[in-house]
Amino acid sequence: MRPIIEFCTNNMHHGTDKLFKKLEQNADYDVIEYGCLGNCGECYVLPFALVNGEIVAASTADELEAAIKDKIKEIEAMFDLLGE
Repeated sequence: MRPIIEFCTNNMHHGTDKLFKKLEQNADYDVIEYGCLGNCGECYVLPFALVNGEIVAASTADELEAAIKDKIKEIEAMFDLLGE
């Protein structure tokens, strides 16, 4: 399973631009930037990304990185449990 991590261009003012560039360098992830992900309320308030279509948000970009990695581990564990 190759995680898809999606970022909103309009959310980059929270520091997610640096996180986007960092994660983009990891060959284990597909990292995509969109002009808008349609989560304007979330986008304005907190750093966030979508991981396989699920919102992951945190107070800071550093916390978001940790939350994204935790979500990926959670997804991988689910796939392992299902034997996929």
